Amino acid sequence: MNKNEIIAALNPDSDPADLYALADKVRREQVGDGVHLRGLIEFSNYCRRRCYYCGIRAGNAKVRRYRLSPAQILDCARTAVRLKYQTVVMQSGEDPHYGPRELAAVVEKVKTETGLAITLSVGEYSAEEYRLLRAAGADRFLLRFETSDRRLFSMLKPDSDYDRRFACLARLKDAGFQVGSGVMAGLPGQSLESMADDILLFKKLDLDMVGIGPFIASPETPMAGADCGTLDAALRMVALTRIVTKNTHIPATTAMGTLDPRGRQKALGCGANVLMPNISPMENRADYSLYPGKICTGEQPEQCAGCVDAMLASLGRQRAEGFGHSLKRA
Repeated sequence: MNKNEIIAALNPDSDPADLYALADKVRREQVGDGVHLRGLIEFSNYCRRRCYYCGIRAGNAKVRRYRLSPAQILDCARTAVRLKYQTVVMQSGEDPHYGPRELAAVVEKVKTETGLAITLSVGEYSAEEYRLLRAAGADRFLLRFETSDRRLFSMLKPDSDYDRRFACLARLKDAGFQVGSGVMAGLPGQSLESMADDILLFKKLDLDMVGIGPFIASPETPMAGADCGTLDAALRMVALTRIVTKNTHIPATTAMGTLDPRGRQKALGCGANVLMPNISPMENRADYSLYPGKICTGEQPEQCAGCVDAMLASLGRQRAEGFGHSLKRA
């Protein structure tokens, strides 16, 4: 699809039925009916960044901060093994306490004991530090750029550098990671042209994973009170990303389920093939609040697993086999 075709398909006045059907067909042909489950460990909500949209941004004094110990992280990984998840996603704010060496030690322990595939989502590091994390046993790395629009990026992330962000994505690939990124749909000031550029950039970067979620305004941030994005916009972006990138792994994100009780099911019906059930300790779930109303903060990991399996059964889908490594290099 060219840019004009993508813009037309993103237009909220157009009927998305054919788009969703095509995306579901491409998904079935390219990645199959299996859905990969990645156990999410939100291990620290400390963050040095002041992104204007994020509920755990530095400077938000109303956040109850927490940081899991290496032993707690390992215990979460054991939960993933018990629930028969093949991957854990270790996610945090950009927490200076967990520097690359400290984090590498935790990764090595998790890898040695569990053998799970490990995805990190911890922010920006140097090329050498990324190589250290890769050598410790991390397989994948998620580093979202949120928007390809340089002007919008600078407005959203005033203490981040646009060029450095994309340099980090290149460093990750050079270090041997399977690389994921993503964006928000429906940001204030975001145009259909900008969203189309995001999708075309996913293809250009040859990403292994792409996450897309609707923008949800968070209180206690400079963007509190802004109009939220719509599920429709996020679903259109998921569908178009599937069609354009073909075999990229695409999650049905929690933010979609926050806007609509069936948001994740709808995403699985228009191109998504990954779910990320939360396996973080119950007492910390509500404190990793990037946006308000986040779902799945009150369920035990076993409850989440049962909910996910029931969701898949209702859609005629099933858990995928294997670790769910990149299909770009299969």
